[in-house]
Amino acid sequence: MSIMEWENDSEIQIFREYLRIPTVHPNIDYTACVEFLKRQAASIGLPVDVVYPVNDANPVVVMKWLGKQPELPSIVLNSHTDVVPVFPDMWTHEPFSADMDDEGRIYARGAQDMKCVGTQYLAAVRALKASGYQPKRTVYLTFVPDEEVGGVLGMLELVKQDYFKSLNVGFSFDEAITSEDEAYSIYYGERTLWHLKFKISGTAGHGSLLLPNTAGVKLQYILNKMMEFGASQIKILEQNSNMDVGDVTTVNLTKLSGGVQSNVVPPLLELVFDIRIAITVDLAAFEQQIRDWCEEAGGGIELEFERKNPFIAPTKIDASNPFWVAYKKTLDDLGLKTRIQVCPGATDSRFIRQLGVPALGFSPINRTPILIHDHDEFLRADTYLEGIQIFKKLISAVANV
Repeated sequence: MSIMEWENDSEIQIFREYLRIPTVHPNIDYTACVEFLKRQAASIGLPVDVVYPVNDANPVVVMKWLGKQPELPSIVLNSHTDVVPVFPDMWTHEPFSADMDDEGRIYARGAQDMKCVGTQYLAAVRALKASGYQPKRTVYLTFVPDEEVGGVLGMLELVKQDYFKSLNVGFSFDEAITSEDEAYSIYYGERTLWHLKFKISGTAGHGSLLLPNTAGVKLQYILNKMMEFGASQIKILEQNSNMDVGDVTTVNLTKLSGGVQSNVVPPLLELVFDIRIAITVDLAAFEQQIRDWCEEAGGGIELEFERKNPFIAPTKIDASNPFWVAYKKTLDDLGLKTRIQVCPGATDSRFIRQLGVPALGFSPINRTPILIHDHDEFLRADTYLEGIQIFKKLISAVANV
């Protein structure tokens, strides 16, 4: 297709309109976004609810496509409406202009993460409904806020409420990552996130003295142990080409603080680590190992979990899960190469899976540079349109399980 054909394509126009709504952190005003989604629901002929799990500033938009057998557990097509901040000076196109170049590259924050998926769901449902198709199961399209900052004001609270329980969800779609090669990523689980602070106490005094058991010495021991563990995970990846970062535990130092003056040995130093724990790790044993290191360092170290997510079982990807069987068969029948992965970060699927509901993450973006959260984020128009065709097949297959 040419740029003129892309620009005149109604689905591309809808996508670009969505991208131009600056639902960007911090202090997002979702008003224009909600009105856009209401218009989309009306154009397709879907009833729509706007619910507020936490407060009026963070709405969740839910569209309902009634199934032939609404008593069956439903299907959720989930996407988030918020996007991360931008540094406009680092972009070659205005971040919320949705400019399209002659090659069909559409530049905007959210082009890959994940406004594309939200409007691709809409396009797929629009086409299926227009063809006269009605799914066996009821399908809900959920557009949630706050995912990019933890989902605390969005999906985390939504799943706790009677409204969500009334949806009777049996399976959920959500996002994955952009692929630079031809294989599409499918996420079936997520690592466990800990943000762990070490509050390291030690002997204080004058900087000229040889003091025993200082916080600095203990800090060095802990830092070495944590970094050695991180290095061991890198080695595991190097030795097994079939694994990726989602299959190991990552440990990264993110904060180091303490001290009051250059000639005063401080009584307290603090380290904070971002830890993403592989689904194969025993969390209790891992925590005990860290506590043992604290004792080996000399004691006097308090652990404070700024965030300590629980283990959430991954979605089963075998014959015991009929949704997975239909999902994978559809992609295989389309001749698409796939890469089954554990998500290295976090998505709203974790809150769905915590309820015991299976969820898979998939963004139909391949052969594209990974620009999620980066400058000059873009998605090609032809990739976007191809993704709609994939979702038409996926949604109809899964909704008929």
